[in-house]
Amino acid sequence: MLVQYLAMPVRTVIEQGPKGKRSVAFGIDWPGWSRGAKSAELAVETLESYRERYRPVAGLAGMAREFDTAGPLEIVENRIGTGSTDFWGISFSPSATEQGPMGEAEIERAITLLRACWAFFDSVAARVSPAMRKGPRGGGRDRDRIIRHTIGLRIPEEAALTPDGLRQHRESYVAAMRAYNAGEVKRRMRSWTLPFLIRHSAFHTLDHAWEMEDKDLSAPDGL
Repeated sequence: MLVQYLAMPVRTVIEQGPKGKRSVAFGIDWPGWSRGAKSAELAVETLESYRERYRPVAGLAGMAREFDTAGPLEIVENRIGTGSTDFWGISFSPSATEQGPMGEAEIERAITLLRACWAFFDSVAARVSPAMRKGPRGGGRDRDRIIRHTIGLRIPEEAALTPDGLRQHRESYVAAMRAYNAGEVKRRMRSWTLPFLIRHSAFHTLDHAWEMEDKDLSAPDGL
């Protein structure tokens, strides 16, 4: 039996900085598909331009057909973010749709896409050059420093996680999110929510994967 997908619009949120210096646009249903720019209009335009760059993630998640049949971006919320929106050009607070516990199907879909972001990041890290093209972004970090920064664990500057260690870290992370969603964790987040945490984790992973692609010295012309 073939599954039929309707061309549903991509639910998109615009988040503007309090001082109007930068804005972000992101797809609510596709964690990690998020781009910032100096204006809301440019953020939406940039988000659309990254549709093809996000496609491999949807493919790794087994959702390529759903993603390919997705319709145009549709703004469902235009909100004011935090100072980080102005300073970094990133979303740093949950939207109106990212409140309360997640349904089982919802959290499993989000975790599947987060895992796909991790897999995509690992594949990029494995093929790009160790040295990165210099530029203003990231303070001139090389590939291995980008990897350590993205993983986010407190490990020595020149150390690295083993493949098994990284896998165990990620499995523990996913288990903790499921436990939190089930109400098994007594200490609750104050300003963040679980849907936002998943979206932010996916964004951080993909943002640095794309950074490595853009700064890859083995691809002289870039992407």
